[in-house]
Amino acid sequence: MELRAQALDCLAETDFLKKTKKVSELASVWASCSCDLDTSLSFTLPDNIPGYPSKPDLVSPKDVARRNMRTTEGRAVMIHALAHIEFNAINLALDAIWRFSDMPEQYYGDWLKVAAEEAYHFTLLNEHLVKLGFIYGDFPAHNSLWEMATRTTDDILARIALVPRTMEARGLDASPALRSKVAQVGDMEAAAILDIILRDEIGHVAIGNHWFNWLCESRGLEPIDTYASLAKQYEAPTPRKPFNHAARLAAGFTEQELAWLENA
Repeated sequence: MELRAQALDCLAETDFLKKTKKVSELASVWASCSCDLDTSLSFTLPDNIPGYPSKPDLVSPKDVARRNMRTTEGRAVMIHALAHIEFNAINLALDAIWRFSDMPEQYYGDWLKVAAEEAYHFTLLNEHLVKLGFIYGDFPAHNSLWEMATRTTDDILARIALVPRTMEARGLDASPALRSKVAQVGDMEAAAILDIILRDEIGHVAIGNHWFNWLCESRGLEPIDTYASLAKQYEAPTPRKPFNHAARLAAGFTEQELAWLENA
């Protein structure tokens, strides 16, 4: 069993229950040192990735349902949107493993850890959806997170800069207000799930920051200027204020980076 090939197999899986199970099992096998790693292995570019179930329907962000969170269906729409983000995050971590070769072993282990934790988050959210009378796929969803991944397939530096450090870091900023909303309507189980997700996502963004800085150092690049250039080149979304400074600092952003973001 080879890790990067297995990550690609997980990525291609279309059944969301099978995907999360496969990812969890792969993480266990890797942790037990029962999985090989070939960092130089090359793959023929598949045409069936990422594997998606037949539902949810993928639509423009402006067409995603928005409902009153004081209703059960309204909360379900919000939980469903979060579940879809986590499903995409599983795929993004798996894609980072198989797609980019010749990185240190720690890089592949780090992203497998991320994939496994994202699978756990997805499972928690989907199980909560079921308690509300719904399931993943019941509402339309947008795919902007994966769309940024498709723009950055040819450069690992751009991928790391603009997915974990930009798209996923936005979750650190949005989480406190979202948790407050679900708590205000009495859904403390959802609030607890959001606490778990924020805790783990700080670690995921920290992994992104670590490898971004490692790549910048290895290429002789200044991190802030490099990020600004990549964000412009790939038309990354402008980060939305207010920023969760405490979470971003815990995730490895520097005070200088946060000052630059405030003025971007």
